[in-house]
Amino acid sequence: MREFLKQLTTAVAWATTEPHAMQAYRQDQCLIAEAGQPLAMVRPATVGEVVAVVDLCRTHAVPLVPRGAGTGLAGGANALDGCVLLLLDAMDQILEIDQVAQSARVQPGVVNADLDKAAGEVGLWYAPDPGSRALSSIGGNVATNAGGMCCAKYGVTRDHILALTAVLGTGEVLRTGTATRKDVAGLDLKHLLIGSEGTLGVIVEATVRLRPRPQRLSTVAATFPTVQSAIDVVQAFGREFNAAATELMDRTTVCAVNAMTQMGLDEAAGAVLIAQFDGADASQQAERCAAMAEGAGAEAFATDDQDDGSALMEARRAALPSLERMGSTLLDDVCVTPHRLPALIDAIKRIALSHGVTIGTFGHAADGNLHPTIVFNPADDRQRVAAAAAFDAIIAAALDLGGTATGEHGVGSLKTPYIRRQVGDVGTSLMHRIKAAFDPSGILNPGRGY
Repeated sequence: MREFLKQLTTAVAWATTEPHAMQAYRQDQCLIAEAGQPLAMVRPATVGEVVAVVDLCRTHAVPLVPRGAGTGLAGGANALDGCVLLLLDAMDQILEIDQVAQSARVQPGVVNADLDKAAGEVGLWYAPDPGSRALSSIGGNVATNAGGMCCAKYGVTRDHILALTAVLGTGEVLRTGTATRKDVAGLDLKHLLIGSEGTLGVIVEATVRLRPRPQRLSTVAATFPTVQSAIDVVQAFGREFNAAATELMDRTTVCAVNAMTQMGLDEAAGAVLIAQFDGADASQQAERCAAMAEGAGAEAFATDDQDDGSALMEARRAALPSLERMGSTLLDDVCVTPHRLPALIDAIKRIALSHGVTIGTFGHAADGNLHPTIVFNPADDRQRVAAAAAFDAIIAAALDLGGTATGEHGVGSLKTPYIRRQVGDVGTSLMHRIKAAFDPSGILNPGRGY
């Protein structure tokens, strides 16, 4: 290891083996996923430095864990004992914005919101909007196939990636995909990399699709007596038009948001729905949505005022920070077909009662993706055990309803026990064989993702 560390520290411009310097980078935002003690940490500035690090780790059989901004919620970027942490935040350049082709070429450390701001300066828009967009990086978004509020209409990160460059576990540089709108040349290696959580390759560049920036936004806020009535309206207006965002919060979450933001949302409601529409007919769509909500027994209003709309969407974005003020949180991420959301939310309520924990539930109603958030005291052994048991029960409930163990946060280390149940023995075995093709030495983020 001494010779390995000597070579490593000369292969990159920035490297450290100091435990105190590595401490803040050992884990992501998931509180219960284990994190090991890394052997070293490096911050490459070029693709060549990434290749050098991969080659050294492969030669010396040292695990390598790529890390973006550390905003993940499944332990996917947590350190392993004896690993090298590969920080990609210094590779943070927007290399090109092509207004004619409506695309951008970026390094992995570019922050999502910064890319969108740069695109906005030329009238374009980077649509994927994970809740952590002000902090999370494009490389991390690609590695987890991050989602967000606008997914039902505009898709997840995968739908906005045109081409990728990645360093494989062999040290080879793979360029896959093209800037063209169509491409069926060979097997789709690009989409294998997207969502692979650093297990197949290290993303070092991405070409992303940009869109014309929406010129009009209208927002609806509605308070429903029951979750079922809210979902019925979501399903009904979804048959007429496609909202840019359709966000749901349960009573526990609404109370927490009110306590932090003083928004004055109705705490007696069974569910609060916030929907946003864009495009030339945004106002008409919002008015129609509000009328449908009122017809289902809700109190609703629609607004074209951009400040009011932004405030309502920020109230939804405040859901997790608001629940975090109540204690430590364990954020789940499950997805079912939208019409099964009431059954899933009922199951979550039963789980909260049976395990004696507080769970605030919010999420993306139009695509069935919920984030049940368990609030607990990690210093209390009973609460910690109860929180973990409730987390497991929520995933089981989603799978029983034909859903998925993770909609947009990824598998990481947290959810690997559920993957075989969801995809089966054949699917799991095939994933491991694909991993071996991209990373025959098994050094890239081993044990994560599947």
